[in-house]
Amino acid sequence: MKNININNRREFLKMGALAGLGLISSNIVKAEENKNAISSIPDSHLQTSKRVLGSGKHQLEVSPIGLGCMGMSYHRSFVPDRQMSINLIRKAAELGLNLFDTAEAYGPMINEELVGEALQPIRKEILIATKFGFVDGMPSKGLDSRPDTIKRVVEQSLKRLRTDYIDLLYQHRVDPNVPMEEVAGTVKDLIQAGKVRNFGLSEANVDNIRKAHAVQQVTALQSEYSLFTREPEKTVIPVCEELGIGFVPYSPLSRGLITGYINERTKYIPSNDNRAALPRYQKDAIIANWPLIDILKEFGDHRGLTVAQVALAWLLAQKQFIVPIPGTTKWAHLQENFDSAAYQFNSDELKQLTTELDKIKIVGERAVGQQAQQINN
Repeated sequence: MKNININNRREFLKMGALAGLGLISSNIVKAEENKNAISSIPDSHLQTSKRVLGSGKHQLEVSPIGLGCMGMSYHRSFVPDRQMSINLIRKAAELGLNLFDTAEAYGPMINEELVGEALQPIRKEILIATKFGFVDGMPSKGLDSRPDTIKRVVEQSLKRLRTDYIDLLYQHRVDPNVPMEEVAGTVKDLIQAGKVRNFGLSEANVDNIRKAHAVQQVTALQSEYSLFTREPEKTVIPVCEELGIGFVPYSPLSRGLITGYINERTKYIPSNDNRAALPRYQKDAIIANWPLIDILKEFGDHRGLTVAQVALAWLLAQKQFIVPIPGTTKWAHLQENFDSAAYQFNSDELKQLTTELDKIKIVGERAVGQQAQQINN
């Protein structure tokens, strides 16, 4: 039985690559035609199917898919050539993605510098999200959301991002030593000063979301959410819907695991990759969880979709206020993720696919140790 599973994985990788070629060729033509300016692509499907994070005066109109930029600098083993990453970010904007996600902690600092350089020429056409919340921007040193720290970090982020305002400022992790009301109040002051436009939270629980929202309207909650991590469906997504808060899944492809790009033979560089220490990315867990990938492959094979596209399209189908931010360092995967927003499930196939996915019991925790403690707030 184990040999059958391995053969399935090999077949998936081969078929996924072949399917991707058709998507890539068609979209390179689109990108080439529209390379002069973002404003020249009003007819693309992302331009006509914008989503909204938040409500009222603190809402953001965004593309259905954003770009998580972390992996271009941090936690993904290798670091790509800097200019190639800059080019990729700019290509994403040409395609129609307008939400770009970074953080002080990514590097630390250097990812904000990368994003700032890449987006400076088109700053007014796009939205930048960044985050505060760690001592010296380093998760290993612990949490720090004291008001003075928030204000100092924002000033530093503005310089690195080469801008005079941040579109969406997240608290990266809830600091139990600082009342949420103080954090929200500090961000409110920054909004009034024009340095920040909207407030977000990351990995906050229901109580903290309500406390923050009562002081300063929360535009978006960013938390891990994928077909391997579905807990938010029962906890924070309902309160986001109730309060008019957008939901931004990070790691919507489970750090590459759902795509099949990672397998039981994958080697990580522990000094720059958190996956090496996470239970879900160990050999036995990867093999045990592969049936979920097989389900996605079966569905996609009959519809001209890759596994990644099915997984992202499924997330988009859950709620209209959900906007995933898959990260990538590769042009082909950027194209692939972009095209996932074009697929529309009919109600029967979505129900049938979800029923099949619900049968899979995921093996392996998503976090351990300090990281787990910081997401249980």
